[in-house]
Amino acid sequence: MAVKPPGPRQPPLNALRAFEAAARLGGFAAAAEELNVTPGAISAHVKALETELGARLFDRNARGLQLTGLGARVLPAFTEAFDRLGQATQTLRAEAAPNVVHIAALPSVAQLWLSPRLPRLRAEAPEIEISITAMEAPPNLKRAPYDLCLFFGPEPDGRLAEDVIFPVCAPALAEQLHQPEDLNRLPCLTDSTWSEDWHLWAQQAAPGLRLATRGPVLSLYALAVEETVNGAGVLIGHQALIAGHLEAGTLVAPFDAPVRLPGGLRMSNPRPLRANTPAGRVARWLRDSAPA
Repeated sequence: MAVKPPGPRQPPLNALRAFEAAARLGGFAAAAEELNVTPGAISAHVKALETELGARLFDRNARGLQLTGLGARVLPAFTEAFDRLGQATQTLRAEAAPNVVHIAALPSVAQLWLSPRLPRLRAEAPEIEISITAMEAPPNLKRAPYDLCLFFGPEPDGRLAEDVIFPVCAPALAEQLHQPEDLNRLPCLTDSTWSEDWHLWAQQAAPGLRLATRGPVLSLYALAVEETVNGAGVLIGHQALIAGHLEAGTLVAPFDAPVRLPGGLRMSNPRPLRANTPAGRVARWLRDSAPA
């Protein structure tokens, strides 16, 4: 009878993934957010890995986590390995379900820019299934299973629209606004994602204006837009997201004072797109649907 003694036990993949994410991102909280688990789970995985190895991978001190020499030496190899695993998984998913296009987008972009375009896209390409995931920050494109990502960013490549901002409100409310100083008499809505919008606009469009923005802070920009349409106050509109409301007349710009911010709405993809694939066709269609 052949003797087949058990080989050395491999560390759990989840523990290795937790170590790599914490080391690359500089902390358990950031790793937990990327991996969609709790910081406690990341900490437990790393501690179990260190116990199994009999060596520390992090030094814990008042400044936070610091990689040990061992942790720093092995991190590049693990990062490369998980990047390649992520890319291989993306290829596997794409080829297993070639007619499904997975899109990750900022919630406001998904609801206000992408969603209104989908009926026409489905009518022109009914064989393509669109899957949308709304998230507050762009995913790691080397790991996440998405074909396309739609977010605001500073990079010029892949830009679909510039980021132009200006105050908007319901038509009835606009009758009370004749100059920027009048904003101090009305509620100024703020979105938590773009909490600096009012400051950025006033700094360039109305230098010297002492703007006391009083009004509710909303966690979703799409909700802030709907509240503005309903007459709840004035909001800084991002032109790419409110173009439909401006065209319909449900929102108006009381001042001719647009401010162009660096960057804009951009589309990115984790791997090169071939023009004749569903993802390539959707990307081209979205580019063509964006205003010049």
